[in-house]
Amino acid sequence: MGPPNPRQRFEELYTEHYAAVSGYVRRRTDDPHDTADVIAETFTTAWRRLGDVPAGDRARLWLYGVARRTLANHRRGESRREALTERLRAELAEWTDGPAEFVPETARAAFMRLSGDDREVLSLVAWEGLGNAELAQVLGCSRIAVRQRLHRARKRLATELAADDPDLARYGSRAVSLAKETS
Repeated sequence: MGPPNPRQRFEELYTEHYAAVSGYVRRRTDDPHDTADVIAETFTTAWRRLGDVPAGDRARLWLYGVARRTLANHRRGESRREALTERLRAELAEWTDGPAEFVPETARAAFMRLSGDDREVLSLVAWEGLGNAELAQVLGCSRIAVRQRLHRARKRLATELAADDPDLARYGSRAVSLAKETS
């Protein structure tokens, strides 16, 4: 008799040892999602390394070893994610306290009165630093359409700024000329 069918061997391995591996992992995790992830990764490893899985009851011990290493990797990943989350939270708090202070309230209010589409176009250019070609790709339209949308959004912003603050010179000569276009 030749070597067993790999799929059949895996199904037998899974059926025979799922309960044991599942119990092993559940007793070592707090979150059901983590439990499911570790079990899935353990059996994925068993499938990939099916030729390395010993026969009989030794297979269960081999699966425990894989589950143990998978848990360790999962915990290290969680630690890295938590550290990254904390670092990003601190950076975000620092960032939100800084630049927003330099934006005059009238400019912020004028920006917020624009449509969501106008705010998005202006934000992609000003905050993300995208050029027309990149903006066209993000918005899924032609460069000509981008230039028109951007120009119109800038004009509407200038109009909103002028409604709150007639001295547009503080926002730059571009704001003055755009506001004159709408008059």
